Amino acid sequence: MTANVVIYTRQLCGFCTAAKRLLDKKGVSYREEDATFDPALRQEMIKKANGRSTFPQIFIGDVHVGGCDELHELERAGKLDSLLAV
Repeated sequence: MTANVVIYTRQLCGFCTAAKRLLDKKGVSYREEDATFDPALRQEMIKKANGRSTFPQIFIGDVHVGGCDELHELERAGKLDSLLAV
């Protein structure tokens, strides 16, 4: 079983694509929230991400991972799998 993963994205975002590619490669299911044309959803993301407004913003369970770079850094450090495990 894996943790609940939510990724806030926008269209034509290379970082969003790279983050989703890593999650897909690991076989992780996630809920994608596309905020491209939804200002209210973007505001929800910014509030949950403590003011961060860049895309993507990734949440694993109750943990705000951050963006694509932080997700890949967790993977390089060998910490992503334990965060995903429930």
